[in-house]
Amino acid sequence: MDISQLIGELDSAEITLRRNAAERLALAPDAAAAVSLARASGDDDEQVREWAVAALEELGAPDADDVAALGELLTDGRPDVRYWAATLLGRVGEPAAQVVGALSCVLDADPEAAVRQRAVWAIGQMGGAAVSARHALHLATQNGDARLARLAREALAKLGDD
Repeated sequence: MDISQLIGELDSAEITLRRNAAERLALAPDAAAAVSLARASGDDDEQVREWAVAALEELGAPDADDVAALGELLTDGRPDVRYWAATLLGRVGEPAAQVVGALSCVLDADPEAAVRQRAVWAIGQMGGAAVSARHALHLATQNGDARLARLAREALAKLGDD
C-alpha cells in the first residue's frame, strides 16, 4: 500500500481503516504522513492515538512543505495535536521559522504546560531564524514553570542571547 493511500485511510471516518493505517505507519513511519499523524494523535479512538504517537516518536523531520499545515494545527482544540505540531515544527528547524509567531502565541497562551514547553523547544531548534520570539522567550524565563524557564534560557542561548 502506498503512503498516499495510508494517509487517506488515516483521515477516514471509518475506525477500522484509521486503526490499520496508524498501525502500518507506526511500523514503517513516513515523513509524508506527518500532518495526518499529528492530527491522528488527537483521534477519538485510543488505538488510533497510540499508533499515531508511536509513529510520530520514530518519525524524523517532516518536509518543509508541511510547515504551514503544522502551523495551523497549533490552534487545534486537542492538546496532543498541538504538542505534536510543535514537536514536528522543531524537527524541521530553521526552515520552519515562518511559524515562529504562532509558536510564540502558543508559548504565551496555551493552557497546557507540555504544549508551551514543546513550543519553546521548537523555537530553540530554529536558532537565529527565531529572533522574533526573543521577547516571549525572555518572559518565559521568569515563568513559575521551572522546565519552561530552563527551555526558554536554552532557546535564548541558541539565539545568541545568553
